Amino acid sequence: MNNTCDVLIKNANAVIPFNGIVNTNVLIENGKIKSLKKTIGQVSADRIIDAQGKYVLPGVIDPHVHYGVYTPIGEAASTESASAVAGGVTTIMRMMRLDGSYRKITNQLEVSANTHITDYGVHASILKLEQVKDMKYLKSIGINSFKIYMNLGSSLNKILTEQEPGSISLKEIEVNMTDKLLTEIIKNASTLNSIILVHAEDHAICSKNIQKMRKLNEHVSSNLLKLWSSLRPESSEIIAIRKIMKISLNHNNPNLYFVHIGSSEALYEIDKYRRLHPNSNIWAETCPHYLTHGTDYDNIKGKVVPPLRPKENHAKLWDAINSGIIDTIGTDHVANDLKTKTANGNFWNAMSGFPGLATMLPVLLSEGVNKKRVSLVRISEICSANASRIFGLYPKKGTITKGSDADLTIVDMNKEQIVTPESLNSHSDYSIYDGWKLKGWPIMTIVRGMIVMENGKVDKSCIGHGNFIQTNTM
Repeated sequence: MNNTCDVLIKNANAVIPFNGIVNTNVLIENGKIKSLKKTIGQVSADRIIDAQGKYVLPGVIDPHVHYGVYTPIGEAASTESASAVAGGVTTIMRMMRLDGSYRKITNQLEVSANTHITDYGVHASILKLEQVKDMKYLKSIGINSFKIYMNLGSSLNKILTEQEPGSISLKEIEVNMTDKLLTEIIKNASTLNSIILVHAEDHAICSKNIQKMRKLNEHVSSNLLKLWSSLRPESSEIIAIRKIMKISLNHNNPNLYFVHIGSSEALYEIDKYRRLHPNSNIWAETCPHYLTHGTDYDNIKGKVVPPLRPKENHAKLWDAINSGIIDTIGTDHVANDLKTKTANGNFWNAMSGFPGLATMLPVLLSEGVNKKRVSLVRISEICSANASRIFGLYPKKGTITKGSDADLTIVDMNKEQIVTPESLNSHSDYSIYDGWKLKGWPIMTIVRGMIVMENGKVDKSCIGHGNFIQTNTM
């Protein structure tokens, strides 16, 4: 019988990327979108949802998430994928950092297989020269995107890596991102047709500034984020961008994806190279916090790299979203708790990064769509379709069309709610949005046909539903 399905969403205002908003009925069967029908007769469905007055978005894809560092992956996958679906995110992409050979990544993947609610992919960070030879192996198992940390080196050469499954202790290693290492990664990525994710900050400039200031002022208690921004200036981002572009141009123009760009100057530098080399694949990602918070926030919770910039930057970033200069939104979600983050109030020792998964979409709906800075269709593009296309998942994910995975987020643009630590559903017990009253919230999240969040309540029985997704090149 043609008019049967597992889930029927009636009266849906479906937001179709690159197309528009279409009033239709969405039939879901076996985890896929069976059909979109303007008119339907009698339909037999296990669950019927009336979306009258609501909007149905493609499930959000967050291409930039850190978890498994502060808690072991078995625990972290459960808590952070719960946080994701609480915020309408259906696919998360983990920035994995391992010490030693990536051949042992199977340990992480085995535990991940039964602990996610969302679907999930992996970006592998290449931190040592000996890991370059693992890139071909990683591609063979469906990991085709590699992160480089240009901010690591000089005196700023420490980074936390993933905890081993079963471990409960933080693990820190030294990383020195030399020009030789950068070049070897770029050369290999070009050969493999892989994507390089770039953290673009020049560690030499940042290190020099921080060392000098620490000698002058060991106890920082005010103008925290203004100081942090001055020590890691926009010029350090531009120098790093120019360096990686130069290396890339000498090695067959590999695919470059610039992560967490919060500086309009850095963004325009990337766009300049994109216009000069129109046949290159160069993409730019920003994060919600760069659209809403500036150096005036003056709270240790807002310490992040690259730093928050002056709030005058915000309008330029919103414009860049609308003009297409910004391709994607990632949260740079870090699943730490407030005690660990703040290091007992010691500004220099405080961790960089904060949670963002659960608030990403509500912030963009409230501060973007409802304040007429951006359209819902553009949200569907920068939060779903573009990441799906870049990482080779389209049209299986990132859109609403027949045959696509039934990854959907139903949003109520009039719902108002205050952000609280409890609403995060995360290991993290704080947010830079704590106390914010946001208008526009997801009220239902569907991952491959399964309703995993409804009216703010995450269904924890869905832990293990999430599948590992292999990434390819656009």
